[in-house]
Amino acid sequence: MKHVISDKFYQLTNKLIPGGVNSPFRSFHEVGGKAIFMKSGLGAIIKDVDDNEYIDYVGAWGPLILGHRPQKIMNALKDITDKVMVTGAPHELEYELAFKLNKIMPSLEKIRFVNSGTESCMSAIRLARGYTKRDYVMMFEGGYHGHLDITLVSENHQSSTGIPDNVKINTVMAKYNDIDSVELLFKKHANKIACVIIEPVAGSMSVIEANHEFLHKLSKICIEQKTILIFDEVLTGFRVALGGSQSLSGVKPDLTCLGKILGGGMPIGAYGGKAQIMDYLMPLGLVYQAGTFSGNPLSMACGKAVLNALSEDGVYEYLEDMTHIFASNLTQFCQSKNYPIHIQRVGSMFSIVFSAKPVLNYADSLMIDTIKFAQFFHYLLDRGIYLPPSAVDAACISKAHKLEHIEKTLEVCYKALSNIYNLSTS
Repeated sequence: MKHVISDKFYQLTNKLIPGGVNSPFRSFHEVGGKAIFMKSGLGAIIKDVDDNEYIDYVGAWGPLILGHRPQKIMNALKDITDKVMVTGAPHELEYELAFKLNKIMPSLEKIRFVNSGTESCMSAIRLARGYTKRDYVMMFEGGYHGHLDITLVSENHQSSTGIPDNVKINTVMAKYNDIDSVELLFKKHANKIACVIIEPVAGSMSVIEANHEFLHKLSKICIEQKTILIFDEVLTGFRVALGGSQSLSGVKPDLTCLGKILGGGMPIGAYGGKAQIMDYLMPLGLVYQAGTFSGNPLSMACGKAVLNALSEDGVYEYLEDMTHIFASNLTQFCQSKNYPIHIQRVGSMFSIVFSAKPVLNYADSLMIDTIKFAQFFHYLLDRGIYLPPSAVDAACISKAHKLEHIEKTLEVCYKALSNIYNLSTS
């Protein structure tokens, strides 16, 4: 494929936008090469500025569970923009989406809308601190909760500079799926931990599902310690199941963070949970959170439309079928060739892991062969398959992906892997 126009935009954009991107995940810094500039999408296909077409497994990093420009979402967007853009005042769509969310996720007794997943996690953590009057936050190695200071650093890690040293002491890090590490931190920091925030399915160290027994034990400990349990379901909400990961594990968190799919392609975030905790937010309580575009009509309308579409019979069965076909066939192929690769998935989110053993935690993810993944990524990209440009981030299948898309992708994957491993042994 040629990327003449895309390369030109890349050079121009780099002069005005750092790295040429407005989010580092979009760059190709982990796989090499230049980011591709896209111009349109429809269904499972995304097209770049050079008119190259790709089967899209990025899905805008999660939101596009119905594919690009689904008609029901486009109709909802047109209907609302014919009436209003933004009001800066309450409107009925906020109630309607909140009501629908409460029915789908009963743990959301009360809900507050924001504009991104980062905002939802930031606000939920602040609320937990205000409610408990404690400072410490427990998270898990390899977890990602947006670009807020408190989760980018801890006593043991630093994912960004520009964060004051005194922030680090308030974040403690447990091991994913390891309840002993959780108990040790609670003993070390008794009566200091305001909340535990966890992705019930991790998506940034490959796709790893938290063991359900582990989640139940974690919930029990949080109750005993009077600590707020926060599920970060920004990625898993409405992706792994209509009711999110919590509907699969049966664990009811105190607070839940949402985003991505909930906006139907529009910017959105939301957090909610027990009414007695949520009522600590202003104007009822003393915890401040605000936003000019929070609960804006466009996001609310598209949110309603996407939840209506996902509530239809057969949607998640279809997503499961398509993802199973892809994952099982690729697994079988890799096993037949003795390639050190594992396909890890939950629902319609998956990762192709270049590792001799499954990745179960952050330490395991450090053993992934990022060089071979980069070779694999570019082989697929050059043949019209668009994966996340990262060896550890989750890819997604949408309702718009058809069997023909899956079969073509498998065919290209087989050739890519044969090419990579034959070269490495020759």
